[in-house]
Amino acid sequence: MTTLSEMVNEVSINLAGYTIQQDRSTFVRTTAVGSADTVLNLGSTDSVGKGIVEIDDELIWVDSYDRLNNTASIAPYGRGYLGTTAAAHAANTKVTISPTFPRFTIKRAINDTIRAVGQTLSVVKATTFVYNSAVTTYEFSGLDIRSILSLSYESIGPSKEWIPVRRWRFDSYADDVTWGGVEGSSQTVSVYDIFTSGRTVKVVYLTNPAPLSANENVFTTVTGFKETTRDIIIYGAIYRLLTFLDPARAAMVAPQADETDSKRPFGSSGSTSRQIYNLYAQRLNEEVKNQQSNYPIRVHYAN
Repeated sequence: MTTLSEMVNEVSINLAGYTIQQDRSTFVRTTAVGSADTVLNLGSTDSVGKGIVEIDDELIWVDSYDRLNNTASIAPYGRGYLGTTAAAHAANTKVTISPTFPRFTIKRAINDTIRAVGQTLSVVKATTFVYNSAVTTYEFSGLDIRSILSLSYESIGPSKEWIPVRRWRFDSYADDVTWGGVEGSSQTVSVYDIFTSGRTVKVVYLTNPAPLSANENVFTTVTGFKETTRDIIIYGAIYRLLTFLDPARAAMVAPQADETDSKRPFGSSGSTSRQIYNLYAQRLNEEVKNQQSNYPIRVHYAN
């Protein structure tokens, strides 16, 4: 099962072109780094300069370094730099120097893509309630239902058939006074078919995917998406991040910049980004068609 950490690694290696572009790195030497420490003991400072280093998901601003003792001094504002969270880091943890794509930005791009995909490709879930012939309307709380695909109830006897409910109406914004909840938190379905009380009613519905937060989060378990959608999220995160390669070079005026532009003109990442976006759009369209074929719209009557 794919975790958030594995997805971040996949996006990172695809952005790096496997072996063409690699960020310089070293490691935390001897002792762990506390969440408030202002000195880093490193395995090597050969590639370290004044600027950003990354340990796990934290960005740190290094103000100065000592090549003799292989230490780096952190600026007073350097821990949890650029909105990351200052945290403790174990000995031998990788230290990335001036990361092209920090891990926390990759995670943000992954979650942005999950939310964007969720507007087109919904998560399919199911819930149940017990039918009472004296009650017309039933409440759903905390399910964040976007729409209901179908309602069916369990038949009496050994047939094990689930009979479709033909007449029902879904209210996505039920009256909070009636249901005693916070405004906008209650949703209801009104059932107008008449059948035997005590029957279990199954509701198949569409909802939004949940974002990933911890490295160990399993993609399918947390988001609700199928494993087949994983590559869509990867493509989406990559094209979002590639968009920001050129702005970093926009204001460069130097012989080195001119030499780089002669081989890789400014704006070249745009064509790559469009190519990846086309792959993303193609796979998203394929998955949407697959979901529509698996969960066709059922005709019902709403009073």
